[in-house]
Amino acid sequence: MKKEPVKIKEVEAKVRAENFNEVILGYGEEEALAEAGRCLQCKNPLCISGCPVEIDIKTFIYKITQKDYAGAYNTIREKNNFPSICGRVCPAEYQCRKACVLSKKGEPFATPQAINIHFLERFIGDYGMNHNDSTPHAPRPTPHAKRVAIVGSGPAGIACAGELARRGIKVVMFEGLHKLGGVLRYGIPPFRLPRNILDYEIDSLKKMGVEFIPNFIVGRNKDVDELLKEGFSSVFLGLGAGIPSFLGIKGENLCNIYSANEFLTRVNLMSAYKFPKAHTPVNIGKSMVVIGGGNTAMDAARCALRLQKMNGINPNTTILYRRSEVEMPARRLEIEHAKEEGIQFKLLVKPQEFFGDEKGFVTKLRCLQCELGKPDSSGRRKPIEIPGSDFEVDCDIAIVAIGLNANQILTKVTPALKTDKYGDIIVEQEAMETSIKNVFAGGDIVGGEGTVIEAMGMAKKAAKAIIDRLK
Repeated sequence: MKKEPVKIKEVEAKVRAENFNEVILGYGEEEALAEAGRCLQCKNPLCISGCPVEIDIKTFIYKITQKDYAGAYNTIREKNNFPSICGRVCPAEYQCRKACVLSKKGEPFATPQAINIHFLERFIGDYGMNHNDSTPHAPRPTPHAKRVAIVGSGPAGIACAGELARRGIKVVMFEGLHKLGGVLRYGIPPFRLPRNILDYEIDSLKKMGVEFIPNFIVGRNKDVDELLKEGFSSVFLGLGAGIPSFLGIKGENLCNIYSANEFLTRVNLMSAYKFPKAHTPVNIGKSMVVIGGGNTAMDAARCALRLQKMNGINPNTTILYRRSEVEMPARRLEIEHAKEEGIQFKLLVKPQEFFGDEKGFVTKLRCLQCELGKPDSSGRRKPIEIPGSDFEVDCDIAIVAIGLNANQILTKVTPALKTDKYGDIIVEQEAMETSIKNVFAGGDIVGGEGTVIEAMGMAKKAAKAIIDRLK
């Protein structure tokens, strides 16, 4: 057995930071065989318990070692219809890799010796994409088949659609935006998830008979009751969490202060990085500050730095985070990539007040230094302000990336749909059914902001319940 993990190939930092092309190049066949060969093929594979959709990781890796790539692909597809997406964006170090027996126990995330399960999944997903004959074919819906409406085309929506469509159920998906993919498209930059990969995976649903209706906001164009009255047997709500949180500090209404949601949507969905070829612009500054420590903050900062370079501005992008790096919820890989690309990190820092010029544009941010106290409700050590530690940071663009709240367009016009104090939809956890019969929900609209694969896991549970109900 090869002891050391096989390092993934990446584009050199100074090259990749000047464009939006994919950063990670993936394993070739020899590298995938070597990494798969490190797997111990445990009698009790704990890695499976770390996967929210319970992919048979042991079996698909074994099939790689036998060069049965089509078999490995089909094994993954039994549980996950989108391996090329998940192999790129899943936070494996907190999930399957962390549970790997080769990872040092007690660590907050996977240690380097753990099998690179996500890179192997990506290798197999891309193999399936390049060998269409290995793609499982779903039965086409019959003319009189039961219909299910899915609201939202993000991770939860497409996962639910895939599970239903492969069983011959007619699925109609409603998307509020003009392009499909939800947060996968507007939230994740193409250097992490190339658009041809996302388009391929969504197109596979079309081939399975899923009908997509974009530019349609359920809650405005129609409500849930109307969908049920039109003959849909069930409705699945994958609304996501699209309402940004803000700091609530003085000066936050100054010009050139973005929510990360708006900034990333302009860049990723509306192609602002191609302006003026694309018609949507985004403001770029000489000193850009991103506030937050999650994946969204990393994505925003890495986009900001690229925009500075592409516009001939000496890159100066800084991430401000109120805890230490250990407590950062972002993927370790994204933190490493951000550092390599030249993004600065100011840790244990809490913003206090924005200042602007006479025209109302932000120019500075006053902060306080913090120290870590005892763990709070999140399990992470609480940041405590240090009195008298004030300092200022230059910023002509600020991006606030401290989380998202529930999108309530639909829930506010559906009083029978019970929500909690945060506006998240309340569901019965086993079947993911809401307070309205035959209406199910999953993803960020249920559990608050989570990962792509967690949303897919909820959607699979809902799909199973819908299928059982139809039977």
